[in-house]
Amino acid sequence: MNTGELVADALGRVQGEVHAAVKGLSAEDLAFRPDDEANSIAWLIWHLTRVQDDHIADAADRAQVWTGQGWAERFGLSLDDEETGYGHTTQQVAAVRDVSAEQLRGYYDAVHEQTLSFVRDLDDASLDRVVDERWTPHVTLGVRLVSVIADSLQHVGQAAYVRGLLKRR
Repeated sequence: MNTGELVADALGRVQGEVHAAVKGLSAEDLAFRPDDEANSIAWLIWHLTRVQDDHIADAADRAQVWTGQGWAERFGLSLDDEETGYGHTTQQVAAVRDVSAEQLRGYYDAVHEQTLSFVRDLDDASLDRVVDERWTPHVTLGVRLVSVIADSLQHVGQAAYVRGLLKRR
């Protein structure tokens, strides 16, 4: 297994969990929040996808799928197109609603495809390229990819947990 295959495998596991988290849920189910301060499945999946889209598009010097492929218009959220969910208030979390499982899965799959087209050809040396100088130390592509994978797995696990709560209420 090479570097690109390793990253693609990790992201493929995220994709499978995203599909499982939203499967068969209505827009109302996806918007369910265990309490007023909690995140919904819709927000969690939207957020993890927006972060991957934002971070990988930046590292690959490509347009984001959210705006470049019209997903922002399809979702019709009352949020700025640049938002990824980072630092969202409870009101902003609540704004990610009236979306379907098909929309969430479709957007994730489109981002996943763009990501795979970038990571498949990565080699070990490419992981050392600095992609973000706003941090000390600067963020390399390898660190950014691990961050995206870790964040995605954390949030899709949270979505699975909320799904479990939803099914038991």
